[in-house]
Amino acid sequence: MATGMLHLHNLLRWVVLILLLVSIFKAYTGWQQKRSFTAGDRKVWLFTLISSHINLLIGLFLLFLGKQYGILKIKDQLPEGISIMSNKPLRFFWIEHPVFMIIAIILVTAGYKMAKKPIADELKFKRAFWLFFIALLAILVAIPWPFREVIGRPLFPGMH
Repeated sequence: MATGMLHLHNLLRWVVLILLLVSIFKAYTGWQQKRSFTAGDRKVWLFTLISSHINLLIGLFLLFLGKQYGILKIKDQLPEGISIMSNKPLRFFWIEHPVFMIIAIILVTAGYKMAKKPIADELKFKRAFWLFFIALLAILVAIPWPFREVIGRPLFPGMH
């Protein structure tokens, strides 16, 4: 089950990234073109919010019960006195990746909240743009890209 969840988490990463890019594009063009905020804008932002939250829940499952780095699965197997901070994979998967992703989810949530605020559309688009953009940067930094030594994962499940 943990392997399937890892594959789902990996695939959903692409859904989140694509929706986040679309949200950024819609926010930027709305801001620059001084468009009116539409139900379509809100729906794209909502789908971005939902997909990122689902991926967060799967990620939390993997953090605690994942086969390779799940805290509850391997904590008893660690040698006595091992420092998580000196172990690059554990530090990344137990601290860096979750912290950056939670920050990104908070930013995506705040970006979506702009859709509900009774403020001028231009300001709504501008604030959402920056929140989504910073969330994208946090996600890109925290993804275990294949080129990252020791912690790298394939771009798609099953690829090596």
